[in-house]
Amino acid sequence: MSQLLSHLSHLELASPDVEASVAFYERQLGLRAVDRDENGAVYLRCWGDYYRYSLIVSPGDQPALINMAWRTASEGALDEAAKRIEAKGATGTWHEPRQGHGRSYQFTGPWGHTMELYWEVTRFNANGNASIFVDRPEKRSGHGAAPRQLDHVTIAATDVKAFTAWYRDALGYREMGFIELDDAPVTVFGVLTTNEKSHDLGVVLDSSNIPGRANHIAFWTDSHEELVRAADVLMENGTDIEYGPSIHGIGEQVFLYFREPSGFRVELNTGGYRNYVPDWTPNVWKPSGGGTNLYRNSAMPMSMTESFPPDPGHPTATEEGLLEGTEDVVISTFTKQGNA
Repeated sequence: MSQLLSHLSHLELASPDVEASVAFYERQLGLRAVDRDENGAVYLRCWGDYYRYSLIVSPGDQPALINMAWRTASEGALDEAAKRIEAKGATGTWHEPRQGHGRSYQFTGPWGHTMELYWEVTRFNANGNASIFVDRPEKRSGHGAAPRQLDHVTIAATDVKAFTAWYRDALGYREMGFIELDDAPVTVFGVLTTNEKSHDLGVVLDSSNIPGRANHIAFWTDSHEELVRAADVLMENGTDIEYGPSIHGIGEQVFLYFREPSGFRVELNTGGYRNYVPDWTPNVWKPSGGGTNLYRNSAMPMSMTESFPPDPGHPTATEEGLLEGTEDVVISTFTKQGNA
């Protein structure tokens, strides 16, 4: 299959308090609002995003992922991707050019996640804030956590392996790795990529009955030192750290998790490998081997199992797995010092 997708372009989130969420992204994370629309949505960018925006915050009753947008590898790849999606049984809708990009094809996958694909896109114009590094879209920012760019999104689905296989076959994502429980034959996490990164799409196991849920979105910093500085900035401005800093075994990224005011989880990460192997065979990690925390020197907080929108009456998603009937195994595994 020729390459269909090039990279993750932008994400749209719902927030019950758009202004509070936007204030957090601007003041603490260091993104910048560049547009607003008549529906109350706010468009934000990181200093290193090549396109006009990478995050949209829209009004909604609960924190949730509304849309994940991906740029295709060409105009022809956009048409081919739509054909392959429909051949796999999903039906999408073509849209005329919208804010920041050209015509697009939008569909909802088998697990309820809405994805939008397009080729033509509006590149960012620095308008007097040009960097001396001419390949950068604008000058580096030192404001807040100051991530360089959007990195990935991790969603939740009831069958990790089936999810990765569907997106592999439909759109050419590469399966890069999985985590399986030590004490039960349950695959609880998988990572996919459209390029050389370890992943730009993650999927966690979800036993909720709510389709289309998401676990977190992630932004990229250039170094471990910048990530640790970001933890200082967040804590000194009243934002608690949920998990990290530490390093994932799978993907090898240094990570830091926290929440924005809506409750939605945000990650900063850095490091990780680059993989160019066209016939890569994904390895299977175990929690005891450091799949989530390579150092194995702490217990993962169980709050990390929460995904969005919340489902208070049912076990929820987790990179470590919380599937009905396996709760005791999971909790005893991941609240044990050194296993997460």
